[in-house]
Amino acid sequence: MARVSKKQSSDSTQSDPGALICAPGLLFDAATVGAQIATGIENAKDNFERRTAISSALNTANSAARGAIKTAYQATPFETGGTIRAYTYVTDQLVNTALACVIEYLHPNPNPTNSEKIALMAVGGYGRGEMAPFSDVDLLFLSPYKMTPWAESVVESTLYVLWDLKLKIGHATRTVDECLRLGKTDLTIRTALLEARFLSGDSALAETLETKLWKSLFKSTGPEFVALKLEERELRHRKQGATRFLLEPNVKEGKGGLRDLQTLFWITKYLSGAKLASEMIYQGYFTSQEIDNFAKAENFLWTVRCHLHLCVGPSCRTIFAMPHMWAI
Repeated sequence: MARVSKKQSSDSTQSDPGALICAPGLLFDAATVGAQIATGIENAKDNFERRTAISSALNTANSAARGAIKTAYQATPFETGGTIRAYTYVTDQLVNTALACVIEYLHPNPNPTNSEKIALMAVGGYGRGEMAPFSDVDLLFLSPYKMTPWAESVVESTLYVLWDLKLKIGHATRTVDECLRLGKTDLTIRTALLEARFLSGDSALAETLETKLWKSLFKSTGPEFVALKLEERELRHRKQGATRFLLEPNVKEGKGGLRDLQTLFWITKYLSGAKLASEMIYQGYFTSQEIDNFAKAENFLWTVRCHLHLCVGPSCRTIFAMPHMWAI
């Protein structure tokens, strides 16, 4: 059975497994999932049935994990940090296992060439490790050169498996050079790349991207990034009502909402290269008291958002796009 290595699994989330709201083994039992997939593969006649076997096992695991997280969270409704990390952890296991199984069972390639390397990365909020119950799963399939037919097949089959799980996938397939070129001209792409996190595949390729981003793009465009993000914030505030005191606030996009806190940390991370709040304190960007205040505000907003997701269900994705009380 194709499965993620222990090192890869531990690297695929920024969280200490002990900080999850449920034990990692309760959320995803790799041995059990592997056995289910192996049994299904043995009885499969073609790649469609093999893909169905992979999707079926992962769907069962996903449903059980989400049920466990929901039960634990409703019992301890303010343990939001452990909850969003748990959703991230489960998503990591699903995505990594899907890719590993696709490569082993659907498109085996014993001797891949240098051009057939793939690094799978989480970007945006998923890359940051912050997942509400029905958050989007934003993925970057990174290649050294233009995708080969084999790599295209791997990406396509992996996406079909994840779509079978009813995950809302946002994805891009790019080379390192394409990431740099698009990041220079598109603020949304640049911000997403700022949060890029390696999941599985060729780690050296992912490290190359990170190195080039900081040396060739981020390091030389700090003032530009700050100006663009502040302009983006002002436009968003005007769209949402330009006040913190709306009777029907948007928890994520409204003034004083999650996006404002994220913008603050994006700017600081971009200018300093710091990944942790402690590093931002050490470099003098924030005081310990400011970080503590931000953390309390963030925890409150994430608590509201997560419970609303659980109350509304998957349709919250539609509600978020509409003027609605406590838009999420």
